[in-house]
Amino acid sequence: MGIEASELEGVRRVIIETEDRRITIDGPMVSVMEVGREKIYQIIGGEVTEEELLEEIEIPEEDVQLVAQQAGVSPEVAREALRQTKGDLAQAILLCKSRKQ
Repeated sequence: MGIEASELEGVRRVIIETEDRRITIDGPMVSVMEVGREKIYQIIGGEVTEEELLEEIEIPEEDVQLVAQQAGVSPEVAREALRQTKGDLAQAILLCKSRKQ
């Protein structure tokens, strides 16, 4: 069971996605090691950017109005808070109030 290693040529970008983040690596060097039937990818260098992925959920207008009224914020701020808290009304109200302070 030998180990074979090589560089993966022509890689422009590597994207890693998790449940809540996307990590993009531009211009990396990528090595591939093969051990038996398994492949191991090693990513070296490159410019890294990370972004939070917000799951798109349908937010009822009544929820937006309730959060806006309870937290004393605009409907746009309330809607964004509801997106960030995945529709949780109590968390959205608390988030809006904490940002106002």
